[in-house]
Amino acid sequence: MAVNSRIEWTDATWNPVTGCTKISPGCGHCYAETFAERFRNVPGHPYEQGFDLKLWPDRLSLPLTWRKPKRIFVNSMSDLFHKNVPEEYIAQVFATMKAAHWHQFQVLTKRGLLSKLI
Repeated sequence: MAVNSRIEWTDATWNPVTGCTKISPGCGHCYAETFAERFRNVPGHPYEQGFDLKLWPDRLSLPLTWRKPKRIFVNSMSDLFHKNVPEEYIAQVFATMKAAHWHQFQVLTKRGLLSKLI
């Protein structure tokens, strides 16, 4: 999690889910996978599991602790709408975004489900 992101179009990243699987040719050069796989099997590292999908329930409330308004990139290291992320968990992520109304949340996906939820 980065409170101060080096990504020019966002202020912070929030990853309540990490990891993913390739679904299109656009996934061929995934920066997140490249980064995560460097740390596979490194004991205690947040990416010890590499780019395998992982839910992080302990991170769900993190944006609520950031009092200053931020533009937050949601799941810079995953896709929130991965088929193995339970709908109930996605609902919890959206509940946090609603509760932290002073932030702007940027949710990107390659899976086309976001439009169904808005």
